[in-house]
Amino acid sequence: MSSQPIPTRVVLLAGPSGSGKSSLAARTGLPVLRLDDFYKEAGDPTLPLVTGSTDIDWDSPGSWDADAAVAAIVELCGTGRTTVPVYDIATSARVDTEAFAIDRAPLFVAEGIFAADIVGRCQELGVLADALCLRGRPSTTFRRRLARDLREGRKSVGFLLRRGWRLMRAERGIVARQTSMGAHPCGKEEALGRMAAAAGRRGSPVARTLA
Repeated sequence: MSSQPIPTRVVLLAGPSGSGKSSLAARTGLPVLRLDDFYKEAGDPTLPLVTGSTDIDWDSPGSWDADAAVAAIVELCGTGRTTVPVYDIATSARVDTEAFAIDRAPLFVAEGIFAADIVGRCQELGVLADALCLRGRPSTTFRRRLARDLREGRKSVGFLLRRGWRLMRAERGIVARQTSMGAHPCGKEEALGRMAAAAGRRGSPVARTLA
């Protein structure tokens, strides 16, 4: 009797900006879909503003195209490939598209600050393996986020400082919100352990790497 292929599933990796999602996802050796590439573009009339400011609130789910992100995840789970936007954060624009394939992997990671917002939809669609929310010390996250954003020239220094202080004060609430949406709050080692377990259940050799 021929064995049936194992359906592909996704681990959604959420957490505050600067919590270490990208570096953790890279450690797994699994294919990684960057959900931040699904941001809306500057000039989109639906972009929200920070209350009492003219700054665009890039930390609001309203700044992100959840429908396109879910469609890409579902297509990856069904066919192993999709087309994704290439987003330039500095200019707030989609500058290109590119093919993305997971080479028949039974498990992949989709990481981004809005990953928790699509936990319910991925669960309903039958493509969710696990959902995690990285958490840590807000002061550590602030320093890591600011150093990264300045190094990459993501926005102006003034914007980054205003955003950084706002996010540091809001971080515990951000984690609580993502947890309420179905993402399990944890540190990096627990996250790796849960991903190893998910990889093992899906018959992936990556489980031995993560263990």
